[in-house]
Amino acid sequence: MTTLMRRLLAEVSARHFPNPPATHAQVEAFEARVGWQLDDDLRAFYLHCDGATLFAPREKAPNYRILPLDEIERARVKMRHEDTDTHGPASWYTLLYLQDGDYILADVARQVDGRYPLLDAFHETFPDPAETQRIAASFSEFLERALASGDDFFWLNAG
Repeated sequence: MTTLMRRLLAEVSARHFPNPPATHAQVEAFEARVGWQLDDDLRAFYLHCDGATLFAPREKAPNYRILPLDEIERARVKMRHEDTDTHGPASWYTLLYLQDGDYILADVARQVDGRYPLLDAFHETFPDPAETQRIAASFSEFLERALASGDDFFWLNAG
């Protein structure tokens, strides 16, 4: 695990609302179910906590809810209720729920330095690739920027 991930996970535990960790067996069952392996950032996160909410507990409808392994699924199934290519690539998986039907996705067909890039999936324009933009090269980059955001959607304020 990188020093950055150690620091981020310590911050999640100290200041946010993590779920209990996933077991190695749960990670293996997840990977068998979805047909892809967690990258190093995601594996470290899920073995530390199987999902979390940032800035507010789940019952207060937080902006950032990192999904537990059993809630991660193909974005086109979750967002469009169809498992066909016309409803988005098969390689886009929900990773965070942002409220109002919006998600952050992991694109598991691509890796940058061994990590999956993360995409913004706005429910009204999904799965238009022009609107489903990459917002972080990795989960650790995303988490670092989210934790520093003060509960704002940092990629929307980047302009």
